[in-house]
Amino acid sequence: MKSQSSVAQRRRAWRLSVIIASVMGLSVGAAQAEVIRMQVVKVESPTFDGRVFGTVGRYEKVIARATMAVNPADPHNTIVVDISLAPRNAEGRVEFATDVVILRPVDLSKANKRIFFTVINRGNNNSLPLFNDVLGGSENNPTAAEDAGNGYLMREGYTLVWSGWQGDVLPGDGRIKLDVPMLNNVTGIDRMEFIFNHTNNPAEGTLLYPAADLDPAKATLTVRQKPNDPRTTPAGLSFSFKSPTTVVINRPPGFDGGAIYELIYQAREPKVMGLGFAATRDIISFLRREKADRAGNPNPLALNGVPIIERAYAFGRSQSGRFLRDFLYQGFDEDEKGRIVFDGLMPHIAGSRKMFTNFRFAKPGVFSKQHEEHLTPGDQFPFTYGILTDPVTGKRDGILARCLATNNCPKVIQTDTASEYYQARASLVVTDTQGQDLVLPDNVRVFALSSTPHGSQNTAVGTPQMLPSCQFVSNPLHNGAPMRALLKALDRWVSTGVAPPASRYPKRSDGTLVPPEPASTGFPSIPGVAAKGLVNPIRATDYDTQPPREGGSYPVLVAKVDADGNDLGGLRLPWVDAPLATYVGWNLRRAGFAEGELCELNGSTFPLAATKAERLENNDPRLSLEERYPTPESYIDQIRQSVDRLVRDGLMLPEDGQWYVERAKQVKVGSQD
Repeated sequence: MKSQSSVAQRRRAWRLSVIIASVMGLSVGAAQAEVIRMQVVKVESPTFDGRVFGTVGRYEKVIARATMAVNPADPHNTIVVDISLAPRNAEGRVEFATDVVILRPVDLSKANKRIFFTVINRGNNNSLPLFNDVLGGSENNPTAAEDAGNGYLMREGYTLVWSGWQGDVLPGDGRIKLDVPMLNNVTGIDRMEFIFNHTNNPAEGTLLYPAADLDPAKATLTVRQKPNDPRTTPAGLSFSFKSPTTVVINRPPGFDGGAIYELIYQAREPKVMGLGFAATRDIISFLRREKADRAGNPNPLALNGVPIIERAYAFGRSQSGRFLRDFLYQGFDEDEKGRIVFDGLMPHIAGSRKMFTNFRFAKPGVFSKQHEEHLTPGDQFPFTYGILTDPVTGKRDGILARCLATNNCPKVIQTDTASEYYQARASLVVTDTQGQDLVLPDNVRVFALSSTPHGSQNTAVGTPQMLPSCQFVSNPLHNGAPMRALLKALDRWVSTGVAPPASRYPKRSDGTLVPPEPASTGFPSIPGVAAKGLVNPIRATDYDTQPPREGGSYPVLVAKVDADGNDLGGLRLPWVDAPLATYVGWNLRRAGFAEGELCELNGSTFPLAATKAERLENNDPRLSLEERYPTPESYIDQIRQSVDRLVRDGLMLPEDGQWYVERAKQVKVGSQD
């Protein structure tokens, strides 16, 4: 595994090479990367069963195969870890390829000339469930009329694009992967964690990189119940390699289904995963600006031989949001001719993280949580967009450092839910590394989507579900409405310069951003809920040793809550302003599964008592539905007031506001007489 210090050295070298090239008048893109082939494999016209989307009309689906080739010596590419070891083609370039899916208006003249690019998540497209409120359907192969959901992105005239960037995605179910070079003669130390969430014994674990030596004596296995517990090798713990990619673990007594098994072993055949950033850069640059590829295949987004795209926006959710932050940080939002790739970025539910992608033995699908995979690389300083000095490490850096150096920064709207404040240290996006408020750069907006969860059902409000390893039912709130409004604001910001709504998130200065303990947040004493104030902590970590060694810590802060336990300081949905429950971004693991630890990225719902008598009987401090909504009209009025505020502030579209009001009329509260 490449250390974070070596990656930092590459970043400094990149900046220096670009500066030298600029000073000497050299073209750093003289041998620029390119899409050498963009071959259309299939066109389905029309798709969505011929559904018509307003004045834009019908859509069609284009499936293409893109092959890219990059010069490994170009300063825009040298940051890619191990690119110098990758095999070359006859021209001395490194090749890689992926499928590309495009949803475009059948009549391209009716397109809004904007790409809406979805950074896929583990090979899957997850933007339509959020922006179009798709209920089920096919995310990767949207074909039927219902796969377009409410049709919002199509009615707006966007050209939707997605392509592969992750080199270790498993095939099947329409997932899209990036085919990147494998380094056959490279070995090194790798570390894998297994949390089985069951008690089967023995248990099998899958290695993401094959073992170079199948002798168990050449590897070490430890077990601990919780991340901060000492690593142990108790009697009864043993393992063997069933194959180069499968390990069989005999589990000792005294550890439950949530215990952490850590294997450190000699691995082989890493992939050049950092090329995923270059693939996204080069595909979008081609679709925006080129008439045809080298072989003469036309750009599928050209009309009468002229590319139609004027602007490009990228959206990434969770893993994909981390991708966008890292894509920007590592300098890939500039193509090799010095042109901006995406004019606007929307990293969603990424928190302060980046990615474990541009590393040797990278694992793009793995990320740090409080209990699971806590020591995963890719989440170290810098955390925020502006450039600042970190007293913990002595480094000076920021997510925008590279684009500021070339005066080529995109507009950014980052959105996080309550879950990211607990599991993804979202407070570090808006504070310095000592926990004090920051002034965000002018090209950045940040929104905390109060009391909503990392993931939810694909409806504006659904039914809470019991989750296998968690204590409480899930949080069903859905953020489609604010995301649509923020996309419209981003387009207006990029296209006309009209500023979007001001950032909205908890702050130290107004007392809404506080330490996570219940005494600080003010979380109420809800019957049956033992709020612990657990968060996913973060320390400056040395990854040159295995296991990694942690150093100085950073403050992780969360939102203060109101008397109901719902978050203050952020963008509050009508369901939070006029609640039927307490909605939180955290859940706890239940007995038998590391009880009391945070339960991955899940939220929780704690319903309000129906009546005052029920509330008093249960010693519940929160007002009952009966007390706060004496009539159905009083509830509808509170929903309407919340909607009016959000629409006025540009954080909800009028059509979505009307939906909330109509939905509120179906809720049974107050006297029905």
